[in-house]
Amino acid sequence: MAHVDFRPTTTALADLVRGVRDDQLSGSTPCPDYSVADLLDHIGGLAVAFRVAATKEDLSGHAPSADGSRLEDGFRGRIAAALDDLGEAWQLPSAYDGMTMAGPIEMPADLAALVALDEVTVHAWDLAVATGQHYPADPAAVEACRGFVAGFEPPPGGAADDGGLFGPPVGVPSAAPALDQLIGATGRDPAWTP
Repeated sequence: MAHVDFRPTTTALADLVRGVRDDQLSGSTPCPDYSVADLLDHIGGLAVAFRVAATKEDLSGHAPSADGSRLEDGFRGRIAAALDDLGEAWQLPSAYDGMTMAGPIEMPADLAALVALDEVTVHAWDLAVATGQHYPADPAAVEACRGFVAGFEPPPGGAADDGGLFGPPVGVPSAAPALDQLIGATGRDPAWTP
């Protein structure tokens, strides 16, 4: 893949994280089994996991979760800083070389980059719509993610088995904005509201 700068997306997502109000933490999200707090915990964990994937460090003790009860005082700053670190880690050409671990799965590092970019791009939309915030999606990231998800098969059984990234595709008109097409391809309704 042509290396896409993660920083516009990780910066936008960090701003969204900082903008979540305490009274929104128990709210619903487009991820069926995730509250806003669960989604924030997931974003914080994936930011660390995919930074580690870029730097090829040992992931021990950095397994992402989606448990909002784990959020501590100051979580917004911690997650925003982890997102900034994630964006910087994928700036290094060496991040794209060889194999790396993305969670429990070993994969080529350039593929891990696409997985990471898709996670932050789509979950930024999830958090924005769940909390009523504006998401200035990076067009280059959206296009890279659209190409990436085009190669995925829908989950077996016709439904996502958790609150994760992919559910059965939602039909979106071909004239719809690129972000809406990406969102539909990942199993979300671009018109979703809390």
